Amino acid sequence: MIQQVTRGIKITVDTDYNGSFLKDNVLHFAFAYQIEIENQSKSSVQLLTRHWKIIETMNKNQYVNGTGVKGKKPIINPGEVHKYKSGCLLSSAFGAMKGTYTMIDLSSTKIFKVEIPLFRLSTLFILN
Repeated sequence: MIQQVTRGIKITVDTDYNGSFLKDNVLHFAFAYQIEIENQSKSSVQLLTRHWKIIETMNKNQYVNGTGVKGKKPIINPGEVHKYKSGCLLSSAFGAMKGTYTMIDLSSTKIFKVEIPLFRLSTLFILN
């Protein structure tokens, strides 16, 4: 489990390897991750966008940018936690992800970035 706090917003990431499969005659490795966004600040915030960098050992980096997470732009009040699960496919057995969320402080209307800490994605057999 990886954690980081930026401007009172605590990001916790937990990952899981879900197996491998062939897609278009290419071996892919499936990873799931759960994100918890905890608002430890004194203001309500809203998550506006996400920006991911997916790092693979055997391929070029991938970038994912989008509005909200899982089709939502959650408002997170002080002391509340927003959780969601997602996943990614890698064509190598080892990689990593990191990124940022763009959020708005609903009291001050100031937009700010929250760091999503680097977390590793690795198959079980690569660790042995």
